[in-house]
Amino acid sequence: MLDNYLIIHKCILPAYYEKVAYARRLVEQGKAKDVSQAVKMAEISRSTYYKYKDYILEPSEIAEGRKAVISVMLAHETGVLSSLIACIPEAGGSVLTITQSLPVHGLASVTLCIDISAMTCQMAELIKKMESIPGVQNPKLIALD
Repeated sequence: MLDNYLIIHKCILPAYYEKVAYARRLVEQGKAKDVSQAVKMAEISRSTYYKYKDYILEPSEIAEGRKAVISVMLAHETGVLSSLIACIPEAGGSVLTITQSLPVHGLASVTLCIDISAMTCQMAELIKKMESIPGVQNPKLIALD
């Protein structure tokens, strides 16, 4: 995931990048009642804000509580869920939530939310590890936050 990012000193970037981050902070902290007020306070256009708001992150936003949502299908057999959960801390992750459906035709849908901020391996490695567990089918990364 971090292959798509660079760390760049803000002194070489156009000033509006920092203003977008400022406007976003105003909205998140409630110092502006809405985006229109925040962009006026930051002295940028709404289009500039919306164009860049999801791509300009401050270091604290990158480091805080990274989460991953993973969906899997589990065979309705004793120990499959516990084996799946056990592989997560081995990779440095921590299970935050588990949502499991009732088994239908011997399979249960499970959605895991995992704290990956201290993970020691790549997400693709964790997914492969999950695939190798007997009774675990089709693990998919649904979202990263």
